[in-house]
Amino acid sequence: MSLADEIGPGLTGLEQLKALMASGQRPGIAISLDFDLVEVDEGFAVFAGIPGDHAYNPIGMIHGGYAATLLDSSCGCAVHSKLAADQAYTTLELKVAYHKALTRDSGRVRAEGRVVTIGRRAAFAEGRLVGDDGKLYASATSTLLVIQR
Repeated sequence: MSLADEIGPGLTGLEQLKALMASGQRPGIAISLDFDLVEVDEGFAVFAGIPGDHAYNPIGMIHGGYAATLLDSSCGCAVHSKLAADQAYTTLELKVAYHKALTRDSGRVRAEGRVVTIGRRAAFAEGRLVGDDGKLYASATSTLLVIQR
C-alpha cells in the first residue's frame, strides 16, 4: 500500500496529496534525498530541496539523478493531482535536460511540474528545476500511464 493510500483511501489524487502534506509524513525517497512536497494544486506540484553532500557524485557536483528525481516527482504528482480516487499512474518516460550544474552552493531548488494534457490512458507533463535565484538548472518532459486500480 502506498503512503498516499494510507493517508487518504477513497480520496481524489489532489485530496491525497494535500493530506500527505498536512500529515508531515514523507516517502522514503524524499527522506533519502532530503526534499519535500511544498505546493500542490490541480495539475501542478512543487518539490523543494537543498542539494548537499548527500547527493554529490565523484566528479565534484550534485548527481544528475537528484535533479531527475525531483523532476520525476513533480511531473508525477502534477498528474496524480488530476486523478480520481480509483486511478493511479506510473512514469513511462522521463527526458531530462541539464542546463546548469548543481553544487552544494546552489542553494534551495524547486522542481515545478505541470500537466500538459491528460487523457483516459496517458498523461503528459513538464517540469522545471529552478533555484531561488531564478536560475534554470534542469527541465524535463514526462509521459505517464494512467491506470485503474
